[in-house]
Amino acid sequence: MMISRSSTQSEILSLEAAAAAARSGFACVFSSSDEYERALITERRARGRYATSRSAWLMMAIIALAITIVAAVIYYM
Repeated sequence: MMISRSSTQSEILSLEAAAAAARSGFACVFSSSDEYERALITERRARGRYATSRSAWLMMAIIALAITIVAAVIYYM
């Protein structure tokens, strides 16, 4: 049984390429956990996850103002 040199060479190159691809799967694109968390928070903000609802705060402020006015009117009567 004779194995040709070119098929052996191509098999070795194929194994080396597979090994390089497997090693790159374990690599992390972030250099630190701070960088990872910063990227995670940035992505979540872009999706609207940490969005503050200004309309809710505005409604609470208006209600608090109305209660204050009603209380002042009742107090001075």
